[in-house]
Parts: sequence; structure tokens; C-alpha cells
Amino acid sequence: MATLRVKNLVKRFGDTVAVNNVSFKVDDGEFMVLLGPSGSGKTTILRCIAGLEIPDEGEIYLDDDLINYVPPKDRDIAMVFQSYALYPHMTVYDNIAFPLKLRKLPRAEIDSRVKEVAELLRISHLLNRKPHQLSGGEQQRVALARAIVRKPRIFLMDEPLSNLDAKLRVYMRAELKKLQKELGVTTIYVTHDQVEAMTMADKVLVLNKGVIQQLATPNELYNKPANLFVAGFIGSPPMNFFEGTLVEEEGKILFKSSEFAVELPYEAAKLALEKAAGSEIILGVRPEHLYIAETRTPRTIEASVYIVEPLGGETIIDFKIGDTIYKLKHKGEINLKPGDKINIAYDPNRIYIFDKKTGKSLLY
Repeated sequence: MATLRVKNLVKRFGDTVAVNNVSFKVDDGEFMVLLGPSGSGKTTILRCIAGLEIPDEGEIYLDDDLINYVPPKDRDIAMVFQSYALYPHMTVYDNIAFPLKLRKLPRAEIDSRVKEVAELLRISHLLNRKPHQLSGGEQQRVALARAIVRKPRIFLMDEPLSNLDAKLRVYMRAELKKLQKELGVTTIYVTHDQVEAMTMADKVLVLNKGVIQQLATPNELYNKPANLFVAGFIGSPPMNFFEGTLVEEEGKILFKSSEFAVELPYEAAKLALEKAAGSEIILGVRPEHLYIAETRTPRTIEASVYIVEPLGGETIIDFKIGDTIYKLKHKGEINLKPGDKINIAYDPNRIYIFDKKTGKSLLY
């Protein structure tokens, strides 16, 4: 087990800066997720840690040892790839044993460790099969077993569940999290799937275009997003954004857009008004923090139903204000049809206000 520190990491590919001055620390035994869209630099960071890419600038420390120029095979780091990278001509047993054979460990120790990890991952009955005889989930377990059997100081995982079907992916998320806690191995996990990040991570590093947007626990990302990008990336369906201005009138603060005006909670809005770089702001409200009110009040917005998406335990209501469509998440079923007029209300304790110029939160 180990602590990993990345300090001022920069990696360029030609004129493209894939990773731009990234610094973070992963504590011993922690499960850190690197989250971001395609091209955000997360896999490049992972490859730099593994030694498959050499940083242009910055330092990578494993405990107190600088490993920038340590060959990949000597870093005591195990990597699980998206494609599993199993050897097709080898049995499951030989695939798992391969890294131990490279180290020239005694045959008895290899056999003992392979059988131990196979039992841990419940694949003992597959040891004599070859990869093409396995399902996607079974191949994933073999890839994990091959990484675990080395007893590395750190696990690196590059979107290891992306090739699995939806049901198996949900199951394997829970299995991976449980396994990581049992083993206690420091783990860095790359994904573009915010649900994976939120359900598995101790901490999440959100990246966009090679730059860190926020490093926080899943709950902090959801409840206190640092900027518009994080707010829009975390949550399903995504947060609704309304563009407008804040205006103080007669002891009240109103949010005014081109389509509507609505009163905001005074203390939060006053703080945002004082911190804003200009008058233009963006009001953010998650679909689950909106609801339909029976009557019109200064804190409701008139809208029309665009479409209704029943999901059984909840219903997503797409509603229209002017020419823009927003979403509301309603618990249970509701009898609405396109064109119905509704009053949209919000939870006053769950609003977000961002500076339109900088994108930064004005509440934290």
C-alpha cells in the first residue's frame, strides 16, 4: 500500500496540452476517481503514473520516492485496462500467473497465490478455460485477478467496466468497491460515467480539458459544485441553468430573466449579489429540487408541459419556459399531458448561483 502525489503535472502532445499543471494526492488505501468527458486528460494522467507516458513537466511520487523515470515494471503498480488485455492463447490460470512468472517466483508460491485470488474473485471454476470461452464479466474478473495477484502498492483502472452491459456494470461497481475496501489497496480509477464516480469513490477529481475543476467527496461535488462545469456534469438528469440578473427591490432579491422573474431566498442571493463580477448570473436548480405548486406565488414560475417521461418510481417532466426546455423529477406517477400549464416551485435551500463571466459558484 502507498500514498501517491502528483505535483504540477504537464503533458503535451504536439501543440495540444493534454494535462495542464495538475496536482493532487491519493492517500494510503483511498479510492480516487478521475472523472471527466473524453479528452479531459484523465487517461493521460493514469498513463503517466503507470510510466507509459513521460511527463513534460511535474513530478510523481510514490510515498516519498520520485518515480518519473522509473521503468513501468519497477514501479510496483498494477493496471487494469478497458480492453482487459488478456492473452488469448493462455488459460485463465496462466493469464493470472503471468506477472508472477516474470518475477521468477517459486512454482508453489505462484500456484498458491493464483488459487487464492481466483477464490477471492469467485473464478476458481474458470482456471482451465481460455479468454474466448468467458463472458465479459468473467474476463473482467480475470483481468482484476491478474492485477491483484501481484500484490501491488497501487491499482490503476482505466474505465474497466465500460464494455459490460448495464446490469452487469451495476453489479460490478458494488463488487469492485467491496473488493477494494477488503484489500485496502490505494486505487485510482478513470471513468467518464458520473454514476460510477459517485457510487464508488472516496474522492473524485473532476477534469475538463486537462485542468482540475474540483477535488472533493461525491457528496461535496453534488451539494457544493465549485463551478458551472461541475454542476452540469454531476447529477442525472443534469442541473437546470437559467440565465439572468439579480435585482434588489424593496428588501427582496429577484432573479430576472427575459421570460420570468422569481423571488430568491434573501441571504443566499445577497451573498451572490455581493460576490458577482457583474450583474449577469446563472441560477442552477437540480430537477429533483423542483416541484409543481398548486398556486402561483412570487417564488413560482409559470411553465407548460413539453413531454412526460414515466419511469415507474419517478417521472421526469420536461417543461418549457419561452423556447427553452428544462427538467423536473417528480416522485411517483403524475397525470399530465403536453401543453398543460403548471407552476414550477423550487426548494429554497437547494439553489445554486454562478457568475456568468467566470463560471464560478457565488455561494461557496
